[in-house]
This record gives sequence, structure tokens and C-alpha cells, in this order.
Amino acid sequence: MAFSYKNRKGDTYYLNTQLVKLQNGREQRIYFFTREPREDKGLDAVPSGYEVSERAGSGLPVLRKQR
Repeated sequence: MAFSYKNRKGDTYYLNTQLVKLQNGREQRIYFFTREPREDKGLDAVPSGYEVSERAGSGLPVLRKQR
């Protein structure tokens, strides 16, 4: 079951991850939220050292490093 987050507007988002290749050839793992769960890319929990935050205007959830 993918990690889900309900924002202040009541919308539910699901945490996903993907390994992308950068222009310099290096690979980097990115984290992103979607409205629908994805079986192949979903995460069960927030990675250690990160926390969920919301954008001020839109309420869109984002992952950021813990302070």
C-alpha cells in the first residue's frame, strides 16, 4: 500500500519514486506525489530524513529534508 497524504483541502495524494538519468550521465532518485496510486512506483513510507510539507498557495504536498 502506497503512502498517502491528505492535504488541508481534503485531497489525497500518493508518494512515488523514480530513478532518472541526468544530462551528465549520473542517476538520481526523485520523489513525487500523484493523485492516483501507482503500483510500480509507490512507496510504503516517507524516506528517513524527509518530511511532507505543503505548498502555500496550492496545498500541493512536497517532500523536504527534515530541519
